[in-house]
Amino acid sequence: MRTTIRLDDHLMRAVKRHALESGTTVTAVITEALRERLERHRDRTSNPPAPLDLATTGEGGLLPGVDLDDSATLMDLMEVDG
Repeated sequence: MRTTIRLDDHLMRAVKRHALESGTTVTAVITEALRERLERHRDRTSNPPAPLDLATTGEGGLLPGVDLDDSATLMDLMEVDG
């Protein structure tokens, strides 16, 4: 597919220099860069980080009704106790 894109002059010079040094074309450099970027994005969205398990300290663990996943309620509880 043929398309037109606008690139910063400095970036375009760097792309041309990279293509020349790599013995490839500007199109190939831009295509490879876009593929790598899209692959990283796909990996991040399809493999989200594992949930973080928070360790509690002290006697008895959490107080009744405390949910560590509910930040609004936690803030309310801290304001009442503080």
